[in-house]
Amino acid sequence: MIPLAKKAQPAAIAVLRQATALCPHRKRASDGLLPSKEHVKHNPNSDHNSGYAVDLTHDKLGGINCFDLFQKLRKDPRVKYLIFSGRIWSEEKGEREYTGPNKHNKHIHISIKEGYGNDTSPWFPWMGKPKAINKVAARLKPKPKKEIT
Repeated sequence: MIPLAKKAQPAAIAVLRQATALCPHRKRASDGLLPSKEHVKHNPNSDHNSGYAVDLTHDKLGGINCFDLFQKLRKDPRVKYLIFSGRIWSEEKGEREYTGPNKHNKHIHISIKEGYGNDTSPWFPWMGKPKAINKVAARLKPKPKKEIT
């Protein structure tokens, strides 16, 4: 089992922040960094456990087309492997069918190679640069939810 990280790697966090800065109205329902207890139980060797993985919600209308990302991110040297729409790709094995229980139809899974955890350079350079206001908004942390008593 991969030991559980307390915090996601900066490169993984950057994927979500940059996607939000570029596409501020995108859906985020399937975004994810660190795993739930259930995920760890079923996937003890997931890169999410170490903080070296990120899930990014597929939202073509909102500007995040994971079909495109699945092709274009292959060129990024930080990428260890990608999973989307029942397919997995890695540099070592190429593209093939993904046989895991979650076909990743609602998000793309991006695993980051060790040694690149602090690399926050642009993940989506072909999408242009975000507006300054969107960069600020993407960096803001949401307020914690209030408990109803």
